[in-house]
Amino acid sequence: MPRSQRSRSLALAAVAILAGACLLSSAFVAPIRPQQLARGSSPVALQSASGEYTGFVPDMQRRTLMNLLVVAITAVPALVVLGGYAFYFYPPLPGGGAGGVPAGDVDGNPITLATWMKTHKEGDRELVQGLKGEPFYLITKGDSIKDFAIGAVCTHLGCVVPWNKAVNRYCCPCHGSQYDENGKVVRGPAPLSLSLAHVATTDGNLLVSPWPETDFRTGLQPWWK
Repeated sequence: MPRSQRSRSLALAAVAILAGACLLSSAFVAPIRPQQLARGSSPVALQSASGEYTGFVPDMQRRTLMNLLVVAITAVPALVVLGGYAFYFYPPLPGGGAGGVPAGDVDGNPITLATWMKTHKEGDRELVQGLKGEPFYLITKGDSIKDFAIGAVCTHLGCVVPWNKAVNRYCCPCHGSQYDENGKVVRGPAPLSLSLAHVATTDGNLLVSPWPETDFRTGLQPWWK
């Protein structure tokens, strides 16, 4: 869902909750009809001389206070739910250049380019921890790495997709989906290509950052935004 639509959804949800709270605040107060009260009559009587109910609710201030308490008790959990909803779609990114996060090894430790090149050669691919802690493949190219990383989560049912060097493809072990060397889907049942992320080197550290541009493999807008 685009960010603009998500923002509108949040705004509409907030308005709906506020409207519900206002309705709730008046739900416990009986309406007062002026014609039911004679001018100059005592405002504390619940019944007339004949014992008939007059429709008047005594101690309005206390009832208003109780209504406000009910609204507050209802609003707090509702705001917590809305906050969690917003946090899910707008997670804070750890520090890094242009919103990038350090690529992490299996233990979550930041990876430097120098350390990477000591154990990798041309064409090697290995999983690292990338955006939101999800697995991404870094690809070695010459004495550096390619400027993009490939997400390792299958777009069918979310299995982690291993690289099969023998066939030069990413092959999902769960249901047989396959992706080419750049992560473009070439065999179903996966409906979409693997996600992409930018990779850069800053002060010797490998950083992974979001890819909001057009998918160069398909010419389409990225589905993972």
